[in-house]
Amino acid sequence: MTTYRDRTEAGQALADRLTGLIGEPDLVVLGLVRGGVPVAQIVAERLGAPLDVLVVRKLGVPWAPEVAFGALGPGGERVLNEVVADRLSPDDIAAVQAREQAELDRREQLYRAGRPPLDLTGRTALIVDDGLATGATARAAVQVARHLGARRVVVAVPVSAPQAHEMLAAEADDVVSALRPADFGAVGAYYDDFHEVSDREVTAALTTIG
Repeated sequence: MTTYRDRTEAGQALADRLTGLIGEPDLVVLGLVRGGVPVAQIVAERLGAPLDVLVVRKLGVPWAPEVAFGALGPGGERVLNEVVADRLSPDDIAAVQAREQAELDRREQLYRAGRPPLDLTGRTALIVDDGLATGATARAAVQVARHLGARRVVVAVPVSAPQAHEMLAAEADDVVSALRPADFGAVGAYYDDFHEVSDREVTAALTTIG
């Protein structure tokens, strides 16, 4: 099984597959918070594009948080996986959504640091994460980017479950997965170092590229 040393190496491998976007008019690289930001930083540097963040929160099943029943994005955007969500009570959904909305609001305030809300009008949004498992968060990110006016939306990840790649291909204008193993298990299995990215790492990355 191919693995990356860390998110920096994953970003380098991903950037190799995105060189066709060099010179793309109005391109902006959007790291999905938080794990996608270090990958996106490398990609933005390589493509010579500005870096920003897109805060999207996965809505996890209460007794199995790694299983997503949906996701939230800025501006009240919500995406539900109806197959999973239909198994939950309205109270369960409301409780998880309230908690994740509070964290989304906190991160938006922290990462934007007084900058205006993200405006993607007429731009090509390159959404980068460290991997796709279910694809629920990335799907929400695509819809948020379109809502914010993006002309074109591309999703790019170092590793993806085949089903997630196919699902995103129906949502985005293009999907780039450096690895798409048939026996995909979990994103972290493809990294030697898959530490939880801190708020400090995110804010530091945002100061390196305008």
